[in-house]
Amino acid sequence: MQNCFIALVCLWATYGSDCLTWKHNIPPSTENSKQTFFMSTLNNSEYCGRKVKVSSMSLWSASLDDDLAKLPIDPIRLNYVRRVKDCIFSHVYPTPFMSDVQLVAVSEDVLENLLDLDISVANTNDFLHFVSGDRSISGFLPLTHRYGGYQFGVWAGQLGDGRAHIIATYINRYGERWELQLKGSGKTPYSRSGDGRAVLRSSVREFLCSEAMHHLGIPTSRAASLVVSRDVVWRDQFYNGNVKKERGAVVLRVAKSWFRFGSIEILTKFGEFHLLRELVDFIIKENFPSIIQTDPNRILAFFNVVVSQTADMIARWMSIGFAHGVCNTDNFSLLSITIDYGPFGFMENYDADYVPNTSDDDGRYRIGNQANAGMFNLNKLLVALTPLMDNIQKQMASKILAGFPDLYYQRFIELYRDKLGFSGEREEDLTLIVSFLNMMEDTRADFTMSFRQLSEITDCELRNLTIPEGYWAFHDISQHMDFPAWVTAYLQRLKSNPDDSESKRRQRMKTTNPRYILRNWMAESAVRKAEMNDFSEVHLLQKVLQRPFQTQKMAELAGYSQKTPEWAKDLKVSCSS
Repeated sequence: MQNCFIALVCLWATYGSDCLTWKHNIPPSTENSKQTFFMSTLNNSEYCGRKVKVSSMSLWSASLDDDLAKLPIDPIRLNYVRRVKDCIFSHVYPTPFMSDVQLVAVSEDVLENLLDLDISVANTNDFLHFVSGDRSISGFLPLTHRYGGYQFGVWAGQLGDGRAHIIATYINRYGERWELQLKGSGKTPYSRSGDGRAVLRSSVREFLCSEAMHHLGIPTSRAASLVVSRDVVWRDQFYNGNVKKERGAVVLRVAKSWFRFGSIEILTKFGEFHLLRELVDFIIKENFPSIIQTDPNRILAFFNVVVSQTADMIARWMSIGFAHGVCNTDNFSLLSITIDYGPFGFMENYDADYVPNTSDDDGRYRIGNQANAGMFNLNKLLVALTPLMDNIQKQMASKILAGFPDLYYQRFIELYRDKLGFSGEREEDLTLIVSFLNMMEDTRADFTMSFRQLSEITDCELRNLTIPEGYWAFHDISQHMDFPAWVTAYLQRLKSNPDDSESKRRQRMKTTNPRYILRNWMAESAVRKAEMNDFSEVHLLQKVLQRPFQTQKMAELAGYSQKTPEWAKDLKVSCSS
């Protein structure tokens, strides 16, 4: 019970007179010597709402007047690891791979609905060069972001984009602004001892999971493409001295903003208060339109929204059994979207102490402690914001932070009411939720499939305690001594749903409780095949995880709703990528 309580806690037809060029990766001093590719620079926002997509990269344009690049830039243009001061970004070009690159996968949804690109564009060399970091857009100098962070509770100093480059900002036909970032694209001033690369296994996992989370309804960054090279990258995957060579890969990630708690923390830590004010005002202006720019309490309003949305994000994680793995302040988005997929995991057997990251020896970021980690991170954010607030505002901000547990608890209960098929609120709901989790914990029943099979079973089968064949997870939980009494109370609670029916209840629950999640064994199977240059399972998983709530024949044949196979029961995931 204690662990259960912890868990609670004609587009562009007329070309503009200005042109945009694509250029090979080169230092700014020599960029005019390289081949150029012309693209229209018509203002995309003029076409908001039109159902049109670009069929050629030569017609696609980034936003060149975006204010992101107007934030303070590191005056040193040389790319070497160093302590960077008095800036938000550094200008650094991605480092192209030495070997040929291969496009492994693309998200049609991201390309067509976020970036206005027809999926056919993915078959072109221009697209491949762009998403692999081989060519950049003229007029937008790639940016790497300076930030710090608390890692496992300890201030780690300067961190920053050690292997990531923002290569464009884009305003689509709906007026939405998106930042395009390559991950694994080479060294930056923030690389510390790293090589600036990402390996295939971690890139496959990030591509698949960020898209899977989106289709599960979780706020997240998106993944537009996955590219693999034959460049050798050396990694000690489990930090045990077993260094092996792996293949380098790059993911093109898309988000409305990549600013995180650590973006603000580093400025306060180093006393750069003029930059602190400028950055926070920029973030509010660009991403929090409900906050009035001239409001003297705008910082307080900003913090209030971040606290509320962070509570919602973590509660949503818990509703699908997702463990981020590394809830450091540099991995928490100020927009409260899930970012920086590393040693994540989806809990299989219910266990509030589930830790997906083998590097987390103390279990700091175990799944049942994620809300506490969020509270810790928000406290550090508040400390970073205090130079911008007067004494009264600081007191009010502390009260806002103190309200985080209630916000999280309320959202958690709301989501679990939906998972159990309840309408409205009843006093007995909390008891039914906690009891169900407690039975899962005691029987080590599968979290995802227990809820899913509860969504599929009929009232008659429940009442008679008749578990259909194949309901393996629900069979486990039904062995608990408290199960019959829980079923009686549960069915009685369902009767209180106004204007409801069994078919409505089951259909509603099946849109809330997924049948398919990215289990570690599924990702590992795809990775192992990918390392042999077989990307068939990457494509299969991508397709299945786009419809996680719908039963799919190909997913059933692949065993994606079955128990973890024996070969995969001891799989481990680390921070090394």
